[in-house]
Amino acid sequence: EIARAAGTDEGLLDRLRLTASRIEGIAAGLRQVAGLPDPIGEIIRGSTLANGLEIRQVRVPLGVVGMVYEARPNVTVDAFGLAFKSGNAVLLRGSSSAAQSNAALVDALQGALRSHGLPEAAVQLLGSADRTTVTHLIQARGLVDVVIPRGGAGLIAAVVRDATVPTIETGVGNCHVYVHSSADAETAEKIVLNAKTRRVSVCNAAETVLVDSEIAETMVPRLLQAFRMHSVTVHGDLPGLVPAHDEDWSQEYLSLDIALKVVDGIDEAIAHIDRYGTGHTEAIVAADLGAAREFTRRVDAAAVMVNASTAFTDGEQFGFGAEIGISTQKLHARGPMGLPELTSTKWTVWGDGHIREA
Repeated sequence: EIARAAGTDEGLLDRLRLTASRIEGIAAGLRQVAGLPDPIGEIIRGSTLANGLEIRQVRVPLGVVGMVYEARPNVTVDAFGLAFKSGNAVLLRGSSSAAQSNAALVDALQGALRSHGLPEAAVQLLGSADRTTVTHLIQARGLVDVVIPRGGAGLIAAVVRDATVPTIETGVGNCHVYVHSSADAETAEKIVLNAKTRRVSVCNAAETVLVDSEIAETMVPRLLQAFRMHSVTVHGDLPGLVPAHDEDWSQEYLSLDIALKVVDGIDEAIAHIDRYGTGHTEAIVAADLGAAREFTRRVDAAAVMVNASTAFTDGEQFGFGAEIGISTQKLHARGPMGLPELTSTKWTVWGDGHIREA
């Protein structure tokens, strides 16, 4: 209500909203995380050398995880659940628009920890609205082991730019669906609509649809009719559409808007994605498995879907119980981040009086 009174747009209000069904979904995700195997101590690889040394690489916690995020109060619970299960403490810095929801959720989590004799300091909310709080958090090198920003492009860029603590970048969306010339029309329509309209305010929503020129004559009118029925505004360079400018191709709308472009085959589709994509999620609809395999091989993204909606790029959908974010970088973690991504490794070497002679 505070955000609504401040004139917050409907997309952000949707991300802030906690309904009974969403709270139950958050709780279900937390229970699923609790039931997952403990990653700590897992032996990733190892061997016994010819000299008898036993070498093992095992999973260990990262330590203290700092979360800087906007809007979605579900991140408060997801971050705690994944951090706690993987042996980490978590410091949370949410947005002022969700301050009361975040405070209530952290109070409930700390109460649960106390009731089980566990340290409530395992989850802490940095409640100050002062922006210097974020600066202190992301520059607390030696105290905080990793920072994960989750939110809009401006927030993520600012944290990555200013942090001295190592960061895991969770990039913005701008996901594409490429409808290949071999695609079944009904399947393509169903996937594109779901990717766009299931929930427009999330980063795995489709923002651009690319239609192969070989089927454009029939596929484009079909998609336009479907978009009209779902109140989706289409931006493009075809007659009758809202004229698309260069920024439309790189736009994360987070609304009932989508960009549409006709492309001459898979090469142009991939070239367009390479230029405008954010490395989040890209999808192809195709009956030709050769084309689908080529798409998965050549497209550089954290997740590549074949005949499936971009909406499936999600920790819960991947079986992680929840996610702490979707990483679009390549080092340490990529894609939806679950328990393993909140761990590091150490090597243990067992000997029996071994010394190195040379």
